[in-house]
Amino acid sequence: MSDKKQRSGGQIICDAMLSEGTGAIFGMPGGASLPFYDALYQNPEIKHYSMRHEQGAGYAADGYARALNRVGVCTATSGPGATNLVTSMASAMMDSVPVVFITGQVATDFIGSDAFQETDITGVSIPVTKQNYLVKDVNELPQIVAEAFYLARSGRPGPVHIDVPKDVLLATTDIETPTDVKIPGYRPAEIGHKGMIRRAAEAINKSEKPVILAGHGIAISEAFEELRELAEKAKIPVITTLHGVGNFPETHDLSFGMLGMHGMYYANLAVHNCDLIIALGMRFDDRVTGRIKDFAPNASIVHIDIDPAEIEKVVPTAVPIVGDVKAT
Repeated sequence: MSDKKQRSGGQIICDAMLSEGTGAIFGMPGGASLPFYDALYQNPEIKHYSMRHEQGAGYAADGYARALNRVGVCTATSGPGATNLVTSMASAMMDSVPVVFITGQVATDFIGSDAFQETDITGVSIPVTKQNYLVKDVNELPQIVAEAFYLARSGRPGPVHIDVPKDVLLATTDIETPTDVKIPGYRPAEIGHKGMIRRAAEAINKSEKPVILAGHGIAISEAFEELRELAEKAKIPVITTLHGVGNFPETHDLSFGMLGMHGMYYANLAVHNCDLIIALGMRFDDRVTGRIKDFAPNASIVHIDIDPAEIEKVVPTAVPIVGDVKAT
């Protein structure tokens, strides 16, 4: 018999939440997830908010993550409870919001038998999550939960889904949750390439009509002061995306408001006539660019983003910098 502390699957999840500093969870109980609720009852430090609908739980966790800049957590039972989370998963994926979605599942012996309220929610959630897991062994749960929180908040943040069968939530293990997570092949960039940063500085110094486009990445990395310092030092107007609103004081002399279809006319004119765009943590979505061939026709682009997949996905980039906006 091991001297190590035995923990249920539900307690392992609660411990991970407390370690992460996430003191709230949003959800609705159901048969497959009741063992997790038993664990929550034993952990009063975690405030559970009972919702009227699972989709609302997902959006509440999304709002919690945005407001506090930490990982949000929501939970639902198997079947329709789990599938009701999908829309909020997709929203968190599109907006780069760190949310861990925890769903109950039928017992492992019943998986694949079309048991009552069984749904292949891991298969359903693949396109709308950064990563997902179906846990079939309680001994794997500590590592998976640690990975889930790490993946949700690191690199480009996003939703991670953990599907836990009822028997795994009830089972116990003495395996500890790792504090240092290393995932082979997953190495999100932090500091941009020095040579590219030098090229960006040269491009800024040579430009006559530069503008800064500040996106959601500024808020995620909390690079508000760095943005203001760059703008004021070089006297560059700051224009924001919809999710970038609030990154820069709207009353500042260099603030040109929001860009795009629903943005300010003068902001769009400034971009159309500029000779350099310094894009910070934004992805040039169609609400911003309109017709690509007509977007900023005279401008070169310096694009800084944590996600390499976003650079040159929409517009050609003269100076690509992959890295955290604040670290770079």
